[in-house]
Amino acid sequence: MKRLLDKLEARQQLVRETAGQLREQITLLTEQLAATERTLQRLEITRETMLELASEDGTEPPEPLPPGYREVLAAFEQAGHGLRAKEVCKILGIGTEPRHTESVRAKLKRLVDRDILAEPEPGLFTLNQPAPATPDINST
Repeated sequence: MKRLLDKLEARQQLVRETAGQLREQITLLTEQLAATERTLQRLEITRETMLELASEDGTEPPEPLPPGYREVLAAFEQAGHGLRAKEVCKILGIGTEPRHTESVRAKLKRLVDRDILAEPEPGLFTLNQPAPATPDINST
């Protein structure tokens, strides 16, 4: 009987320790959640303010890009040079089967239509560079 009670005591101690560790994790996660919610609230307020300011100026804010498109743009920024649809697929870690490359190619074409990307040659896409400022010859 003594041996059985010792086993029970050992198991209780292990469960107490596990419960303590879980409480610590809950505390940490609660703090992280609160910080994340504060950041989200700040971002929401910033967005609302930007929309208010844009409506006061009579300008329309640019339509935000869906997440899939932001990932594609991040691939171009990471690469720093022109890419083809298959290369974008590789960078994003998705398959390079035709269904994947065609889906990415369609996104790339839409980004070209929005003047975010350029297609200097068929199938090669680059980040659209803003037009360089032309010097005012009359101001000299």
